[in-house]
Amino acid sequence: MSNSFEKVIRVGISTKSFSDAVEQAVKDTAKEGAIGWFEVVEHRGRVLPDGTLEFQATVNIGRKLK
Repeated sequence: MSNSFEKVIRVGISTKSFSDAVEQAVKDTAKEGAIGWFEVVEHRGRVLPDGTLEFQATVNIGRKLK
C-alpha cells in the first residue's frame, strides 16, 4: 500500500452557507473514492441577479493512493 496521497482541488457552491459549500465539495469527491483529509483554503461569494447570496469554498482534498 502506498504512503502517498493525491490532492484534489474542488470548489463547493451553496446558497445556504460556506459550511454547506465545503460539505458539498467533500461529499461529491467522496463519491469517487475514500478521502483521507480536507483543507479549506479559500472562502468567497457573490450576489446573484435575484439578490440571492452564493457561497463558494475552495477545498484541498487528500485521497490515499493504492
